[in-house]
Parts: sequence; C-alpha cells; structure tokens
Amino acid sequence: MTQPFLPLTARSRDESHRASTPLELFFDLCFVVAVAQAGAELVHAVAEGHAGEGVLNYAMIFFAIWWAWMNFTWFASAYDNDDVLYRVVTLVQIAGVLILAAGISRAFEDHDFLVVYLGYLVMRLALASQWLRAAHHATDPLERAMCRRYAGGVVALQIGWLALILAPEPARPWIFLVMALAEMSVPLFAERHAPSTWHPHHIAERYGLFTIIVLGETVAAATVAVKTGIAENDALGEVLPIAAGGLLLVFAAWWIYFVVPAHDRLTSSREAFRWGYGHYVIFAAAAAVGAGLEIAVEQAVGKAHISTLAASSAVTIPSAVFLMSVWLLHARYFKVGLAQQLVLPVSSLAILLCTFAGHWAILAAGLVAAATVAVGVTLTARNPATRPGPPAATDAGASTG
Repeated sequence: MTQPFLPLTARSRDESHRASTPLELFFDLCFVVAVAQAGAELVHAVAEGHAGEGVLNYAMIFFAIWWAWMNFTWFASAYDNDDVLYRVVTLVQIAGVLILAAGISRAFEDHDFLVVYLGYLVMRLALASQWLRAAHHATDPLERAMCRRYAGGVVALQIGWLALILAPEPARPWIFLVMALAEMSVPLFAERHAPSTWHPHHIAERYGLFTIIVLGETVAAATVAVKTGIAENDALGEVLPIAAGGLLLVFAAWWIYFVVPAHDRLTSSREAFRWGYGHYVIFAAAAAVGAGLEIAVEQAVGKAHISTLAASSAVTIPSAVFLMSVWLLHARYFKVGLAQQLVLPVSSLAILLCTFAGHWAILAAGLVAAATVAVGVTLTARNPATRPGPPAATDAGASTG
C-alpha cells in the first residue's frame, strides 16, 4: 500500500533490480501525446511548403517536451519514493504536458506560444517543488545545496521564457536559443559540487523505453497515413513502397539503438550529461521519421504541394541523423576495427543518397537500413569478443542480439 508521506531522500546508485515504475511509464505515454501533436503540425507545415518555418517550430516545441521529460526522469532516478505526494505532483506534471500539447497547433499556425508556455510552467514549477522537498529531507549540506540550486534555476528560467511570448517574432528564435542553453546549464551548475544519485541501469532503461514509445508513435502515424492514402485515393501502388521502406527503417532503428548496453557508457556525470543531452537529437529524429512518412504519403497521393525530392528528404534526413546520433553517443564505443566503425556512418550517407531515387527513395532507404543490421550482425558474429551479452530482464538498454 502506498504511504501518504515519506521522506524524499536520495536512493542508492548501487540499488539492484531498479526498474521503471508504472507511474513513469504512464508519464512517458502522456508525453507522447505532445510528441504526436508536434509531428502532426510538422507534417502540415512541410506539406504546405513551409518546411523551414515548420522545422524551426518543431525544434522549439520538441525541446520543451524533451527537456521537461528528461529533467523528471533524472530526478525520479535519484529520488522516487512513490508516496502519495510524489504521485500527485507527478500527475500535475502530466497535466502540464497535456496543456502544452493543447497549445501546439496555435504555436505553429499563429506563432502564439502562450498555452505552450503555461503548460511548460506547470511542469517546471511542479518539478521545482519536488527539488525543494528533496532539499528539506536532505541531511548532507552539499546535497541540500544541490537540490536548492536545481529548484532556484528552474523557477528563475520560467521568467526568462516569458520573453518568447512578449518579444517581437523575429527575435524569438534567438531568445529560444539563449534560454535553451540556460536550461541545459542548470544541471551543470546544480551538480558542480555534489552529483545526484541517478541509477545507470534505470536511466538507460528510461531512455530506451521512451525511444520505443516514440518509434511506436512513428509506426502509428505512418499506418494512419497509409490507410488514408489507400481508402481515400485508391493509391495502393503509390503508398506500398513507402509503407515497406518506412517499416524497415523503424525496425532497423529499434535494432541499432538497442544492440549495445547503453548503461555501460554512464560511468560519470560528465559522460551521462553528454549522453542524456544528445538524446534530444535521437528522439526528435525518431519522431520526425514518422512525420516524414506522412508527408511522403500525402505527396504520393497528390495532397502535399511539394516535390518528390522534398518528400523523400523528409524521411531520409531524420533517418540518417538518427543513425549517426546513435553511433556518436554510444554505438561507436562498442565497435572494434575499421569495418565495424564504418557501418553506421556509411549507412547514414547511403540513406541520404537514396533521397535522389525518386518514387523508390524510401523503399531504397529501408533496404539500406536492413542491410546495415545484417552487416552489423555478421561483423559482430565474426568477432565474438565484442559481442554484447544477453539483455537483463528489466534493462531496456541492454543488447537485443
């Protein structure tokens, strides 16, 4: 039975069998609502010929979603006590992301970020209250100071984000850039004397689960697009290569992300920050693949006012970015020899070149991705010393083969 109130104290980094909780999984699923909304608006913007503006708005909105998710994830890894108050405050954060999701359309179409800001404000103030509660129960002065710096940094930056609403529209991208850098500086500032006790296996699992959910949303978005293309336009021949190529891309993305034990890279706070921050690109690219597949289907059936080249690039570019990001963040540390190291970079380049394959571009990219997995498995089998071990039952970051 859940206790009403328990001390919110730091958990041990050496805790065994640490797995994601049902509340954390529910938290992730609600965040994907916002990811889906951002992807849908990106599809609309690109299909209408406003790719530059759409990508910029997508990058800004996705940062708000990703940053709020990431901050909660690392806090929960260190302090989750699962009492009633902790659950209620976490549910308030979920309410905040739903408010944010409700404002995404207005942000894209009218450049009005008020509702997005209010949702972000709810999420961030709720998290700041958690940090203050942890500070109240901390017995170590350095830990108490760390928690207070987190809370103070989070609250102070909410004032700065008001500029995104009040400033002239041409200045907003620059304001966003400054504020995003400031947000990412808070953990570095807060933990400069005492790190939080995040759990490596737990963090790797949390990131892995969110990757799965985002890839699942990509499959769902692409499926709806293909269904619409067939039902409304009787265009099976046009959308079938897109569907096949997209499925191969998503399957390969899942395989490549989970083929190495990511938690083995989280050996220090410095490495963990680099790995955690780098996932902004991985998550955004994975979600953008789904949006790109929708764009490609709309273009194939004549509903998008863009060229075949532009529609193909909406899939191939985020796919290549995903593969390169996974290689840069952790895959390259588990590769031995030049051949293994070159597989993902060469594959990324080959997928980009598939952009120019006309109506077969996405199917070609999917076949390249499938070949990448096959080559990787073959090279690993020839060098058993570098083969990852079997995955742990509760560790989504471990190898899948």
